[in-house]
Amino acid sequence: MGELVVDKHVKYILSVEKRKDSFESVVLEHLRMNGVYWGLTTLDLLGKLDALDSNEVIQWIMKCQHESGGFAGNIGHDPHLLYTLSAVQVLALFDKLNVLDADRVANYISGLQNVDGSFSGDEWGEVDTRFSYLAICCLSILHRLDKMNVEKAVNYIVSCKNVDGGFGCTPGGESHAGQIFCCVGALAITGSLHHVDKDLLGWWLCERQVKSGGLNGRPEKLPDVCYSWWVLSSLIMIDRVHWINKDKLVKFILNCQDTENGGISDRPEDAVDVFHTYFGVAGLSLLEYPGLKAIDPAHALPVDVVNRIFFQK
Repeated sequence: MGELVVDKHVKYILSVEKRKDSFESVVLEHLRMNGVYWGLTTLDLLGKLDALDSNEVIQWIMKCQHESGGFAGNIGHDPHLLYTLSAVQVLALFDKLNVLDADRVANYISGLQNVDGSFSGDEWGEVDTRFSYLAICCLSILHRLDKMNVEKAVNYIVSCKNVDGGFGCTPGGESHAGQIFCCVGALAITGSLHHVDKDLLGWWLCERQVKSGGLNGRPEKLPDVCYSWWVLSSLIMIDRVHWINKDKLVKFILNCQDTENGGISDRPEDAVDVFHTYFGVAGLSLLEYPGLKAIDPAHALPVDVVNRIFFQK
């Protein structure tokens, strides 16, 4: 097992940011906002956020804001909760939330809440517990949770809880580690974790660790570095992270690095991408890997950023 090749990862992320004409950049143009969040949060966890021009990034983000108040994945695209949270998170990284009209953004988000407490991702109406998390996390960062019906939102999330302790995307949906993170994160932010059966869910989550040390998202699936975030953060929020083998997971993540060119892949020897690079580094942060900034498991932002949002006068 090698060490985390920090400088190579920084170089890789900066190269992805600049390669705007590559095949990957073109096909992922519509979700560039998410990519910027993944890349910049990784840089911040590595202590290298100053490697990018913050003013250039902020100007681009504000050009992605729609007249509705929501943010799109790129300039000229449609707004969605997915990109709105990423935009707000990146502005929080740079301590620039003051450039936002928080009420305008909050009104966009609260306008997507449905009568049953669920949230649609955008004006077209798809419902998913991911969107409940996005709305709650974003409004929390903006200090605007009072703009939504928190009680109804919590009740809807609880209605998506399954007999195995996990959560699905809608009531009756299969338990999945990504959905579990969203539901547990939303419940944590709203002070509602008493609705979670922590031992039952902790058992389901720790069963996600396979022989290689990696974690999968559902039973009988292959391990994937991204679940180092979804599963670990959930285990931390319910205080059951000691139920997995942390050393084996660290080894799995480090073995997914491209030690020559930087970046982290889903599994060893696969092609790297910025998505798995972020979740690999975020997972290592949760595992208290030396030299990394701590990350908040609920808001998915560095702890110092979260402290600045909630405790700085």
